[in-house]
Amino acid sequence: MLIYDCEVFKGFFHVAFMNADGKVATVEMRNDDKLDVAKLARLMRSDTLLGFNNHSYDNIMIAAALENRSCAELKALSDLIIMSNLPSWRIAQDKGIQTPKGWDTIDIIEVIPGQASLKIYGARIGERKLQDLPYPHNATLTDDQMDDVAEYCVNDLRVTKALADKIAPQLALRVDMGAQYGVDLRSKSDAQIAETVLKSEIEALSGKTLRPPKMGDGAKVRYRDPKIVSFDNPEITAIFKRICAHHFTLSGSGSVQMPDWLSQTKIKIGAAAYQMGIGGLHSTENGQGVKAGTGHALFELDVASYYPSIILQQGLEPANMAGHFLPVYQSIVTRRLEAKRSGDKVTADTLKIVVNGSFGKLGSKWSNLYAPDLMIQTTITGQLCLLMLIERLDGIGAAVVSANTDGVVIFAPKSMGDAIEQVAFDWQIDTSYELERTDYRALYSRDVNNYIAVKPDGSTKAKGVFAPAGLSKNPDFPIVAEAVAAHVSGQADFRDVINDCADITKFVSVRKVTGGATWQGESLGKAVRFYYSNAVDQNECIRYAKTSNKVPRSDGAQPIMDLPIAFPDDVEKERYVGMAMKVLKGIGYA
Repeated sequence: MLIYDCEVFKGFFHVAFMNADGKVATVEMRNDDKLDVAKLARLMRSDTLLGFNNHSYDNIMIAAALENRSCAELKALSDLIIMSNLPSWRIAQDKGIQTPKGWDTIDIIEVIPGQASLKIYGARIGERKLQDLPYPHNATLTDDQMDDVAEYCVNDLRVTKALADKIAPQLALRVDMGAQYGVDLRSKSDAQIAETVLKSEIEALSGKTLRPPKMGDGAKVRYRDPKIVSFDNPEITAIFKRICAHHFTLSGSGSVQMPDWLSQTKIKIGAAAYQMGIGGLHSTENGQGVKAGTGHALFELDVASYYPSIILQQGLEPANMAGHFLPVYQSIVTRRLEAKRSGDKVTADTLKIVVNGSFGKLGSKWSNLYAPDLMIQTTITGQLCLLMLIERLDGIGAAVVSANTDGVVIFAPKSMGDAIEQVAFDWQIDTSYELERTDYRALYSRDVNNYIAVKPDGSTKAKGVFAPAGLSKNPDFPIVAEAVAAHVSGQADFRDVINDCADITKFVSVRKVTGGATWQGESLGKAVRFYYSNAVDQNECIRYAKTSNKVPRSDGAQPIMDLPIAFPDDVEKERYVGMAMKVLKGIGYA
């Protein structure tokens, strides 16, 4: 496999390829010198090629270059792709540019979770060098500057290769799935895979070509009574009836708009309050710490495969797939469970992507699965059923201390165990959904989406700001969350965790800075990485290049765009200790 990338300036077109050993081959055109078209064409056909956003940009640029277009023409095309609001495939079509069918290319931009730039992703995985484009995109470069851009391109290749290595299991799974379904899935997100697989199977059954259904801006959809929901509380019953009578409006993007009367309503059950939303139910606790203790139990009841279960139980299928979607979806769910039971992990993981990924496409107006009425039927039914469970638990005196999307956390005397089990059993019978239990020793929450749960063995489950940094989350001084988790679980004192750590990546924050950032007059680029230093004046900060406004939380920060080999001796660890103390107070730890 070769990693590839291209750079385009007014008088400079450069394409670089890197193999598994890190060796680089380049093809370039400087000031309209002749491009070695034969070499470029050979490299593009020589192996499987992998890039980042290459299907939407690099492939089109290289295809245009192979047509002997000048640097000026290539730069104009590049600007059009980057700056216009048109999809790149439409631009290529309008310009008569065809990507050769013989190219075997993979684009990992959709495979990686979230939406971020290559630099931000590199920072998230701890790449040593963060480098932005060294010159403005519209600059006329000297030969030396062209050499700088070529070296910058090599660094992008290194970052892309590191990302590809990071997601190697996901890519391998996509290769297996592609072989199974006869479709190239290597460049697709989980949701795109789900749509591709379901579309393939349903079209084979129906003999029809599926098209995304059309629903205009301002169209309305209804939520219908799922026939499994009931409440004793008359106020909640009134909310339920109002939901069933409401006409939900679609925005221009095709998403369902939550009415203010519902999103702003706090549903009170016992001592807690809950809010509904298009995405899911959530409780409203803040700064809460709960310990199980000797006479009490603290545990979570999660609904297994909640949304897929609702889809099947409610018999939900998009109108353009009526009569075919449910049999196909049910067969995939059944096959996944059978594979999971038999230990066939590849098949189980493959089908899990299809089962879970398909739900997100119900709300995408460009998808063949687009069905906003079914999306709210799924999410609102899930919320109402959880509220029903919460009401029943409160009715026997069990306290629900947190609730979010597909589960509730319960704090109750151990003597109530049998009564809680009966409530859970009855709820499962009434809804047909399955509950799974996880016990905790303690739960510390900044709010419902940001918490640390301590399990009986001392291990921790962290969400939101306390979760480890990864491909879907920027590092934000991760040593603080790590120290707090170790402290509340009893594994170590938070001060010792911070003071004993010699990994600089644990002390950095990474931020996207729109328009780029500067520090002491030096340009840092649009992806900034920094740590707190005792050698920097506390009044000094990183600033937005365009406005000179302060980048948040950058007072006393030392930029660290290149990670050093040795741990810096100016890291202000006492500041991190103070941050950890503030977090402990904010999560109800005493």
